[in-house]
Amino acid sequence: MRDETKCVHAGYQPKNSEPKMVPIVQSTTYVFDSAQDVSDVFDEPTKALIYSRFANPTVMAVEQKIAELEGGVGAMCTSSGQMASLMSILNLCKAGDSFICTSQVYGGTINLFAVTLKKYGVECIFVDAYADEETIAAAIQENTRLIFGETLANPALSVLDIEKFAKVAHAHGIPLIIDNTFATPILCKPFEFGADIVIHSTSKYMDGHAVQVGGVIVDSGNFDWTNGKFPEFTEPDHSYHGTVYVENYGKAAYIIKARIQLMRDFGAYPSANSAFLLNLGLETLALRMERYCQNAQAVAEFLETSDQVEKVIYPGLPGSKDYALAKKYLKGCSGVISFVIKGGREAAIQFMDALKLISIEVHVADIRTCVLHPATTTHRQLSDEQLVSAGIEPGLIRLSVGLEHSEDIIKDLSQSFANL
Repeated sequence: MRDETKCVHAGYQPKNSEPKMVPIVQSTTYVFDSAQDVSDVFDEPTKALIYSRFANPTVMAVEQKIAELEGGVGAMCTSSGQMASLMSILNLCKAGDSFICTSQVYGGTINLFAVTLKKYGVECIFVDAYADEETIAAAIQENTRLIFGETLANPALSVLDIEKFAKVAHAHGIPLIIDNTFATPILCKPFEFGADIVIHSTSKYMDGHAVQVGGVIVDSGNFDWTNGKFPEFTEPDHSYHGTVYVENYGKAAYIIKARIQLMRDFGAYPSANSAFLLNLGLETLALRMERYCQNAQAVAEFLETSDQVEKVIYPGLPGSKDYALAKKYLKGCSGVISFVIKGGREAAIQFMDALKLISIEVHVADIRTCVLHPATTTHRQLSDEQLVSAGIEPGLIRLSVGLEHSEDIIKDLSQSFANL
């Protein structure tokens, strides 16, 4: 099936007289015929459902759909995008380990990696997304377990050279994890370029309607966990009856380990109702991404003509330094634009307050156009030095273009510029 068809049909195929829509299984628990049956499931958790803290039929249908869209062997939904980021790291790292992350990533991710994980003994080493192979390789230490980056950085909108980072990672026997939130599998499939694990904040384009918070981790099944660097996959897990993940689960070892180790213990699993709403968003994802890209391109071109805009950051513009990378990796540049308004922070605030159709929201990737000032909101906790590293200037505004008519969006921007 092609992506448009997968969005509608993947993950759930009803049988004779069964519900057409994915049913909401609103239950925490499941019934077994005998004590032996339930004991067997604890020995082999993929045999049947145990508890909705880490597996539920409604959520599993969505997991399968997303795995098929990304081209992976399995997926696990989480209660938020932040939890997907955290679990993707903790599935590989313990106290005393380190990992590499590009500096152009979401501000919440920077804080999670650089501050919170550091408290638990896991070191994050930041490298510039535009660094050459030698610089990236030089940052890798003996205890480095993975490399992490964003396909399209939030809000710097730099396009990651996935093949370059995958080449360096694999040369050192470690996996590459990609946050594919802004691109979605409709615009980019990182596994095709060498990525090993993909995560998403499903709260964004996958949901598309700002109705539920969630995340997902997808396993490509391509990384060789038997290369000697990851004994937790090749030696018995004594917290789960001596399970050896690569022996028992083969290509799905990473995602099964994440579920029966981390999700079992943390319980950061979405509700069945949230998964049902996410599925509704996924059904129209391919259609929406096409329109987001069209609208954003038109708005970005308009912003380039404004004498009140210092800089427009959108990889779909021929003058963008990421234009060539966008052509290589993306089937469209998504719906988020960053632009620097003349006059700095004060002008940015004045401009945002004058908008009428466009909302000021702590959100992005919605069907409704919205704006935010990252330096004073999502990236407020960062130092001036970190802001520069993340590609954020004082006058930078993040504009998430929605599905309204592009001329109406441009008209609202025009009247707001007139107020400056």
